[in-house]
Amino acid sequence: MNGNMIIKNAAELVTCSGFNAKKGKEMAELHIIHDGAVVVKEGRIAAVGKTKEILTEIEKSRHDLTSFDAIDAANKAVLPGFVDSHTHFVFGGYRAEEFSWRLRGDTYMEIMQRGGGIINTVESTRRATEAELMKSGIKRLDSMLSIGVTTVEGKSGYGLDKDTEIKQLAVMVHLNNVHYVDVVRTFLGAHAVPQNYKGKEDAFIDYLIEEVMPDVAERNLAEFCDVFCEKNVFSVDQSRRLLSRAKKLGLKLKLHADEIVQIGGAELAAELGAVSADHLLQASDEGIRRMSESGVVATLLPGTAFSLKEPYARGRFIIDNNCAVALATDFNPGSCFSESIPLIFALATLYMDITIEEAVTALTLNGAAALDRADTIGSIDVGKMGDIIVLEYPSYKFIPYHLGVSTVEKVIKAGNLIYDKEKGGIIHC
Repeated sequence: MNGNMIIKNAAELVTCSGFNAKKGKEMAELHIIHDGAVVVKEGRIAAVGKTKEILTEIEKSRHDLTSFDAIDAANKAVLPGFVDSHTHFVFGGYRAEEFSWRLRGDTYMEIMQRGGGIINTVESTRRATEAELMKSGIKRLDSMLSIGVTTVEGKSGYGLDKDTEIKQLAVMVHLNNVHYVDVVRTFLGAHAVPQNYKGKEDAFIDYLIEEVMPDVAERNLAEFCDVFCEKNVFSVDQSRRLLSRAKKLGLKLKLHADEIVQIGGAELAAELGAVSADHLLQASDEGIRRMSESGVVATLLPGTAFSLKEPYARGRFIIDNNCAVALATDFNPGSCFSESIPLIFALATLYMDITIEEAVTALTLNGAAALDRADTIGSIDVGKMGDIIVLEYPSYKFIPYHLGVSTVEKVIKAGNLIYDKEKGGIIHC
């Protein structure tokens, strides 16, 4: 695997061209090249254009092509690899019983307040060994890869103590080193209030600030810090205090904001200059306006609203108010036990009034921007990493049309073919 690849004759080369998050009307601009080709050299994109023009240039340069693999994408669409910018994929145990409780009418917060929810997974994750978390993590990354995900964000937050938080992050470091999918790590120690800190939330924030975050930052275990800014979890003031300290330690900022109750999480994200604010089901008009002005990416998670039977975030409103929108799965064992990108496409286009074109941008370039990586991944532009997917069909419009089923035939990571549905799946070197 040398990272040299030529993909040619694509019915649609959907470049999603850009090096920054796209806002508002820009999100519908996919920059499609018909009969397109892309050349990847040593892992990075070296040329993009019409097949005839690209091949002519190669012939003129008399370049030795013996070291290049080639894919004929005739009658197929080619896109950037998907970026899933919000997940909690490293965890122990499952919560299938809680899903059945929600079906009978129990709310997510009711289950959480009686010791279920996140706390349930915390107990299982504390018991799990690093080897067990590695094994399940690899299996989940394999599944994500098979549906076209080439970069994923993973959060801690199922420890709520120093040892387990660091264990989760260390597992993600190792997964990033051994798996094809790039894993971006987020410290989410303030995911819930542990039982021994009930009624002492300020003291728990102090513990995270003084005992946990400095170690996380010093060991370079995480790139981002996140917090569940929500009623009965962590207040705006507590979230501000935690994130301000994280920023001083060199961590970039994310927020779980205004998911269940409108308490000003979106406004806080804008105030602190967060890279993204996520969920936003209850975000205020003013909060959205401030996020747009501050350049905060709005990461919407329709799979969670679907699973919890809650109203969806106002995708159309947020885009029309000139915000950059990303879409992600929120894969986790409780509120959205699904890594399905096809499901996210379907929900966004059918129920959030987001167009197919906007959804493609939201899961590629804007997903990359939500991880502060729009300059290196998320589009098919010269200089970026050669992270590319080939669909089974001639158009990107088949992604939501083939409802809930992956249309991805091949996945190329840094110029190497790593997944081929026709050849049985993941290619191990």
